Amino acid sequence: NCSMVLKTLHFITRPLSDEERNFPLAYIITIHKELEMFIRLLRAIYMPQNIYCIHVDEKSPKDYKAAVQNIVNCFENIFISSKRENVVYAGFSRLQADINCMRDLVHSKIQWNYVINLCGQDYPIKTNKDIIQYIKSKWNGKNMTPGVVQPLHMKHRTQVSYREYVHSGMSYVYPTKTRKAKPPYNLTIYFGSAYYILTKEFVEFVLTDARAKDLLEWSRDTYSPDEHYWVTLNRLNG
Repeated sequence: NCSMVLKTLHFITRPLSDEERNFPLAYIITIHKELEMFIRLLRAIYMPQNIYCIHVDEKSPKDYKAAVQNIVNCFENIFISSKRENVVYAGFSRLQADINCMRDLVHSKIQWNYVINLCGQDYPIKTNKDIIQYIKSKWNGKNMTPGVVQPLHMKHRTQVSYREYVHSGMSYVYPTKTRKAKPPYNLTIYFGSAYYILTKEFVEFVLTDARAKDLLEWSRDTYSPDEHYWVTLNRLNG
């Protein structure tokens, strides 16, 4: 019962200021467990002018997927990603889940300005307005994806080929004995956070630029590629 959901969970149903109305955000949320925590997170970040892509792990139980779908059906600006991955911790599938949502978001009729990615165990400590004002104050037109040149103790992540083992009971990433080729275009690899705030223009670049596509393909068999992919692309000249 959608009207009960909105009323009992106190979802915000109108923009709280003109500033927020005129600066819609996009969110990517990757989830696989703890429905109640997901709903608390969604309620805390929900604004009717924003747009939300939810990636539900393909391995999640059927009743969990159905419950998420029931919640999502109550909102025009929340949707489940059109392509779902069997997400493995530190695997390429985690990065692919974000990219699947990005492909959906760029075709949205809502003209969002920035995209923020979260996992189901995140929770905001700032309001929607606080976040917008922070973006505008220091980062207007720039991406927030902090990182450093790949440290020596992280080199193993991109020097040998890794594989994902996917099983309902246990999933993990393991190294092989195959050495990897150097990055395409002789790119310098940076390492940083898997979490970001990115401009729409950067997202469009990621989905269309040859360097971005080739780096994505090269990253397919690396360890935790979401910790180097965004930050490396953000350091490209121009």
